[in-house]
Amino acid sequence: MSNHPVGPFADKSSLCTWLNQFTHPWLQHEWADTPGIVQWQGGGQLSITLPFAASSVAGALADWIGDQQAKQRVSNLNVTISVRVAPLAAGGKSPLKGVKNLLVVSSAKGGVGKSTTAVNLALGLKALGARVGLLDADIYGPSVPMMLGAADEKPSSPDGKMMSPVEAHGLYTNSVGYLVPAENATVWRGPMASKALSQIVNETLWPDLDYLVVDMPPGTGDIQLTMAQQMPVTGAVVITTPQDLALADAIKGVNMFHKVNIPVLGVVENMSYHVCSACGHHEPIFGTGGAEKMARDYAIPLLAQLPLHIQIRQDIDQGLPTVAASPDSEQAKAYVELAGRVASRLYWHGQPVAEQISIKTL
Repeated sequence: MSNHPVGPFADKSSLCTWLNQFTHPWLQHEWADTPGIVQWQGGGQLSITLPFAASSVAGALADWIGDQQAKQRVSNLNVTISVRVAPLAAGGKSPLKGVKNLLVVSSAKGGVGKSTTAVNLALGLKALGARVGLLDADIYGPSVPMMLGAADEKPSSPDGKMMSPVEAHGLYTNSVGYLVPAENATVWRGPMASKALSQIVNETLWPDLDYLVVDMPPGTGDIQLTMAQQMPVTGAVVITTPQDLALADAIKGVNMFHKVNIPVLGVVENMSYHVCSACGHHEPIFGTGGAEKMARDYAIPLLAQLPLHIQIRQDIDQGLPTVAASPDSEQAKAYVELAGRVASRLYWHGQPVAEQISIKTL
């Protein structure tokens, strides 16, 4: 089997140099030189595997290669491009069975649209080709079942011990909201709530997920510490609004993650501006520049500035999140763009580990 590319390429290095001419905001510089992404199989067979949720990048890359082949008359080069999300290290903790990457979405303050963002982020990752789960970690005020239009669903138990997640809009989900009647208040002390969260996480049969997105409760208390200290979290996204009060709490959330050695992938400024439903005018009713300054001060990226739009509120109230209800809308595209930035930053700043292979005993 030949190890040399055909056409103008003398070796794999020159082939990767050619591929590195393709650039995308979600790809790092000289991305093709990253081990495991480009495989030259001889006989004109080239395989490219993108290691994070990036189906749109795969499509753009395929178009670029087609154009380049035509221009450079590259002969006998058969290119296969695929997406296979890589599992990443989580501070030495053992991975959660059935989950490659555990991503927490936190705000440290209520009322900033964290749950809406978490739900649409999960759907955005799915839209980019990933297999995604969504865990509602808000033990006291679970909202994910209602947001997904699945408030009346209950997890099944194939063996009387483990729970199968509830499927909604292509996501694999679980929440205490599925287990406790909506009208009942969850009156538990911190240790009991933490134990309940651990049970939901560990006793759910997650079906080989690329990402498990966790909608965290507001604050920096027992639930947050349980998740941060006991669970194999690979990255955190912090949600805020432009208001000074929300930013002050978001900074506390960033500091909490730093103290427990969880990488903060970036901050999302939600309700960054209001979009008038009548004329489309953008107005920054909660102020401007707050999240940008926070990102600069703490050397973390500003991942997105999401709008305050009536459609987002209407969709979530109807149990049809915007990315699922209106995938071609400007609002949905903003969430998918956020998902791509989160997935790419998670990979390029993480440490890939070997995948676990599930073996079933017959």
